[in-house]
Amino acid sequence: MKFNITGRNVNIGDRTREHIEKKLGKLSKFFVEDTVAHVTVSNQKDDYTIEVSIPIKNSMIRAEESSNDLYVSIDLVEEVLERQIKRHRTRLIDKNQSAAAFSELFIESEEEEDDDSEIRIEKVKRFDFKPMTAEEACLEMELLGHNFFVFKDGDSGETCVVYKRKNGTYGIIIPEG
Repeated sequence: MKFNITGRNVNIGDRTREHIEKKLGKLSKFFVEDTVAHVTVSNQKDDYTIEVSIPIKNSMIRAEESSNDLYVSIDLVEEVLERQIKRHRTRLIDKNQSAAAFSELFIESEEEEDDDSEIRIEKVKRFDFKPMTAEEACLEMELLGHNFFVFKDGDSGETCVVYKRKNGTYGIIIPEG
């Protein structure tokens, strides 16, 4: 795994770079060698934010964490990424997503899935982009670390929005007319 590390309002020293590569290097077991992780370190006031994006074919795995300690933020973002990858393992390696980005060991391992990995859409709203199902849009939203995701329903062709509710369930906005 390769790292593209950028600093915004913060100087990335050798010690910080080594810590980032060591912590995020643990994720190498999930990916092929030439996978590139884009890491952005920023500092605003006394808050250090670490944003990591790992592009895979047809998708993106993304996490962002902040704290008042740079090294704590790095540790937190690594934990979030590993949890996302393990939680969405079967969806990431299915026929719609290319398994080419993942290592053979990760693809062939038979870890049990968490019971909470099922996506439940609990609330539907009506309101007036890339064709996909609502479940795929929820997966994309989770991988990007966003609270909502706009997509084009593959069956109806309508523009829709999925969003994460405060209680951890999902909602979907479907246009009228």
